[in-house]
Amino acid sequence: MASNTFSLSYPILKRDNYQSWSIKMKSHLKALNLWEVIESDYEPNPLPENPTLIQIKKYDEDRAKTPKALSCIHSAVSEEIFSFIMTCESPKKAWEMLKQEFEGNEQTKLMQVLNFKREFEMQRMKKSETIKEYVGKLMSIVNQIRLLGESFPDQRVIDKILVSVLEIYESKISSLEDSKDLSKISLGELVNALSAVDQRRSMRGRI
Repeated sequence: MASNTFSLSYPILKRDNYQSWSIKMKSHLKALNLWEVIESDYEPNPLPENPTLIQIKKYDEDRAKTPKALSCIHSAVSEEIFSFIMTCESPKKAWEMLKQEFEGNEQTKLMQVLNFKREFEMQRMKKSETIKEYVGKLMSIVNQIRLLGESFPDQRVIDKILVSVLEIYESKISSLEDSKDLSKISLGELVNALSAVDQRRSMRGRI
């Protein structure tokens, strides 16, 4: 008989992935209809007098949400990090404690953003990289900045690419400048155009 349930693999929180973990875990809890107990320490409404079987079943299901959500969080952290929340009796408290420990206050987040921006500006393309590998490295940093709540437009990534890629891409960039307004080109369009250079190099056996 077909089952109506489905399983989701837990993202595991480590010391260096809180931002991405929190997004994945929030989606996971929402999919299981458990996020409300994280937001509000949800408690079900008491049963009325002479409840029906349906009302009793619904009440029991709602009561089970809190321990289920806490169990999900316990299963989604490493053994080292579990020690931070092992005494928390509610999923809301456990979530807030993890957020405080790994996200920090506004000053901490600002310093993280500044460090990522500095790392972004220092990036230069290596001879062994393709344009997609280089852009992937840039976007990994950019996404960390965005996860911290800071706006970082694609145009800054485009400008960075144009001034930091290897010399072999210069002729292609010049060609684009002649045919397009580079202030309006999309990031995907630029990457696809420069990837043509990598494709030619690959065909010639140079990479």
